[in-house]
Amino acid sequence: MSRKITATHERVDDIPAIIAHLKKMRVAELLDQHFPTNGNWQGLSLGWTTVVWLAFMLSEADHRLYRVEPWVKEHLKTLRRCIDRKVRPRDLADDRLATILDYLCVAEHWAVFERALNQCVLRVYDLQGRLVHVDTTTAAAYVTPAGLFQLGHSKDHRPDLPQVKIAMAVLDPLGVPLTLTVVAGNTADDPLYLPEIAKVRQIAQITGLTYVGDCKMAAIGTRTEIVAHQDYYLCPLSAKQMPEAELDRVLAPVFSGVLEPSELRVPHANGALDETADPVAIGFEYTVELSALDHAGQTQAWQERRLVVRSLAFAASQEKSLRQRVVRAVTELNALDERKQGKARIPDEAGAYQAAAAIMAKHRVDGLVHVTVTTEVHTHVKRRYGTRPATTVCSERVRVSATCAEAPLAHAVRRLGWRVYATNHAAQEMRLAQGVAAYRSEYLVEQGFGRLKGRSLSLTPLFLQYEERIVGLLYLLSIALRVLVLMQFVVRRNLQQAGTTLKGIYPGQPGRQTAQPTTEMLLSAFRGVTLSWIKIDGKLHEHLTPLNAVQKRILALMEVPLESYGRLVT
Repeated sequence: MSRKITATHERVDDIPAIIAHLKKMRVAELLDQHFPTNGNWQGLSLGWTTVVWLAFMLSEADHRLYRVEPWVKEHLKTLRRCIDRKVRPRDLADDRLATILDYLCVAEHWAVFERALNQCVLRVYDLQGRLVHVDTTTAAAYVTPAGLFQLGHSKDHRPDLPQVKIAMAVLDPLGVPLTLTVVAGNTADDPLYLPEIAKVRQIAQITGLTYVGDCKMAAIGTRTEIVAHQDYYLCPLSAKQMPEAELDRVLAPVFSGVLEPSELRVPHANGALDETADPVAIGFEYTVELSALDHAGQTQAWQERRLVVRSLAFAASQEKSLRQRVVRAVTELNALDERKQGKARIPDEAGAYQAAAAIMAKHRVDGLVHVTVTTEVHTHVKRRYGTRPATTVCSERVRVSATCAEAPLAHAVRRLGWRVYATNHAAQEMRLAQGVAAYRSEYLVEQGFGRLKGRSLSLTPLFLQYEERIVGLLYLLSIALRVLVLMQFVVRRNLQQAGTTLKGIYPGQPGRQTAQPTTEMLLSAFRGVTLSWIKIDGKLHEHLTPLNAVQKRILALMEVPLESYGRLVT
């Protein structure tokens, strides 16, 4: 007896896990609360529409608007059962998504929503970090310079393209974004720090946070304002604030042997410090008295500790590069007077010194190479020929000899790797090694920028034309970045508390283990989970690909209930 069987399949993948985290963060509820829509809005609410869009962004690593509606059609039942609401493909049409960006780009509304979202995240995930990293990046686009898109110093090494500048503050130790601001691409970095710090202060509603930034945060006005609000700072001093002559004066006791720098060891990820491990740096500190006027016109006076630190790995890398440049310069200088077909001769000693100076400038080794220029005079007799009598001819040849200047090179090498950091923390609150460790975690904000502009969220290249919508898109992507960071944080924290590792998430390496998996690796483990509808002689059967042991463990580490996948089958 023949039986009629039809089957329909729908990929589920990581969608339930992503939406579970968005629900935990109350993204839909807070968006609907702070971005009320007009009376013409129909269908899925703005908040839940955005949640579905974020699920697409995180699952597909794509922010293009026109790609969302077809994706929703392919995952319709999964989305409906994950958010427990009716979802229609036209709810995620590109014009509806563009309208959402128009709502999100309003800075006043976004600031209130961002504050509420961050306070929810800090409370739900029990985040008690006291360090905040602030930094900036740029995002370029193939557009004509106008509005926010302007030519400026590019951090992506594309100064030929108009760009926008993005300032972001993240919470240490997990790197969750707290604030994000979009400004014109030709804006200087210095004035962006205080507004970001002010927004963090409103979110945290406490004083005593430590703000960590690069040398552009070390402007005296920025440091003064931080002190005025009873907060703390940690940042390196620029060459303008710590000139070379001043640094030589500070390092003189070390070079003379009067002062012995301390060996510095950075704690491991779990906070443990191994005293037997090799030091990562050496350093010492001193204190200076500072006073300046804050924005309110009040005089602020405080003690600033200067942490003078030499990174051993950085110094070794710089020394290797310097010695290679010296060798290349000496080789090129000694070849200046080499005679070769088609090569012009050096006309005189002045020309030789000029060519030598150009080579040393190119390799940045001025003062590190000894150059000697001499002129050799050769005489020879030109024999008689016919009626021409024999004559004595004199010829000159300019010779260049170059050697490494050992003493200046040794002095330059011992100055490599040194950097001066400034902080208003007292010594008992932040020891020298703690200051080094705090600044070294600056990679957290860079990691966020990498995810924002890289494969994870694929901000660049930008495909939108209107700058208001680009601002809205950047705000939206900051929510997606929070999801990536929080998922990773929860899993790593649970692994650390259990003292275990996770394996089975590396393609082709089932036995490889890690205690620090990334969110991208965790989500990729769910690829292939499929929801199927099988109709046999008119009777419908539903089937979900059974989750394997690795997928179940990942959900447990994410603190996502198995029911997130189980509810897909009615």
